Amino acid sequence: MALKDHQDAFGYGMYDYFHGIDVEEVVERDDGYIDVSEGPKSYLAKYEDWPSHLQRAMRHAKGRVLDIGCGGGRHSLFLQNQGLDVLGIDNSPMALKCCQEQGLKKTRLMDIMQINKKLGTFDTIIMMGNNFGLFANPKRAKLLLRRFRGMTSQDAYIIAETLDPYQTDKPHHLDYHARNRARGRMSGQVRIRVRYQRYCTPWFDYLMVSKQELEAILSGTDWKVKKYINGKNGIYVMILEKEAMP
Repeated sequence: MALKDHQDAFGYGMYDYFHGIDVEEVVERDDGYIDVSEGPKSYLAKYEDWPSHLQRAMRHAKGRVLDIGCGGGRHSLFLQNQGLDVLGIDNSPMALKCCQEQGLKKTRLMDIMQINKKLGTFDTIIMMGNNFGLFANPKRAKLLLRRFRGMTSQDAYIIAETLDPYQTDKPHHLDYHARNRARGRMSGQVRIRVRYQRYCTPWFDYLMVSKQELEAILSGTDWKVKKYINGKNGIYVMILEKEAMP
């Protein structure tokens, strides 16, 4: 569902940063761990300032593009400027306002679970900015990947970024992995909320997976890995393509 105004911490922080205000976006995990993210700065970064793995990943985008969790619109705007037909969706009203003020032509306020065939057929689906996490859990990931198969062309790609949660030696993260496993959750299935000034999102699950875990999630969805593009500190992009029809 779309975020209500008082919940739109993500969007208000981004919008303020876009308009020249210093922003500190606070991310709180359900075990009490708190961090300040680089969020708004990265959400609005220009192509020349992107990490090289993101630049390389965008070369695979083609045709009609669906940008899931488009945020400040950096990927959508880049691809639109390359001549592609891009629809950016997000559940943050203020994030979409930021996109529109920068010139993104097509936006829709919607949650990932609201995506369906009514949006049309796409040649590329992108989930950048670690947005594989929006799948939330492996069951929902499988459900949505099957749904995406039915609303994409036969040679379509899914381009998604995630983080291998095991690429850390920090005790507070390793303890959280163990806590998750004890509760029957994946190690990288984090539950977080975002705060900015007086705004606070609801708690939500965010999924980060290793390459081995990704392969297990893809099983039975008719998607397979075409290519991995590795970034730094455990970050990587997957290029997914459809399994050959029998």
